[in-house]
Amino acid sequence: WDPVPPPFCLLLIKILKMKSAILALLVGSAAAFAPSARVGSSSALNMVNELELGATAPLGVFDPLGWLDNEPENFERRRAVERKHGRVAMAAIVGCIVHNNHITFDGYLSPSANLKFSDVPTGVDGIRAIPTAGLAQILAFFALVELAWMPASKYDGDYGVGYFGVDIADPEEKARKLNVELNNGRAAQMGIMGNMVAEVLTGQTMYEQYSAGHISPFGDGQGVF
Repeated sequence: WDPVPPPFCLLLIKILKMKSAILALLVGSAAAFAPSARVGSSSALNMVNELELGATAPLGVFDPLGWLDNEPENFERRRAVERKHGRVAMAAIVGCIVHNNHITFDGYLSPSANLKFSDVPTGVDGIRAIPTAGLAQILAFFALVELAWMPASKYDGDYGVGYFGVDIADPEEKARKLNVELNNGRAAQMGIMGNMVAEVLTGQTMYEQYSAGHISPFGDGQGVF
């Protein structure tokens, strides 16, 4: 007797395999955007050398434009931009996954407009459902974070909150966690951009693509490919 898995199990297996392959590709590709240790500089993050962060296996250093040699003075700012964009992208992709699984707040997003949180569509079209006043509040919060709470001028990215409230004193442990943050941020940037591009190309949200087993953005929206 050779039991045959039901179709939805086969679909789930295919999705998991594809997601694993995509994750491996993203992590590997993200590791390429790492600085070289050829420029001598150090960070104030508990004696962690900022130039040694991000250069992780398997690709290590990747600087095709030669910026580390030609514009070493700009490295600190570019690293700060990379770190902050990575943090935003990680929050974005988690929010995207949560919302696409129809996990929302209870109650109203805008009582005056009779708009509930559950009424906001998943995917990139969701922002169009937010009232103008709500978008203004979001932008004002961004400005507060960028200019006062976590200013862009603070290049080391250490805003005094620690790692889940705990300050890591061991330089090796701190370097490892900073590498994890950088690589996860790189993967998240590619992930959220890939999700938006796939949604525009297919006309399906993440939830609709997975529900239909539609993983490739180059197909007709039906089936895996």
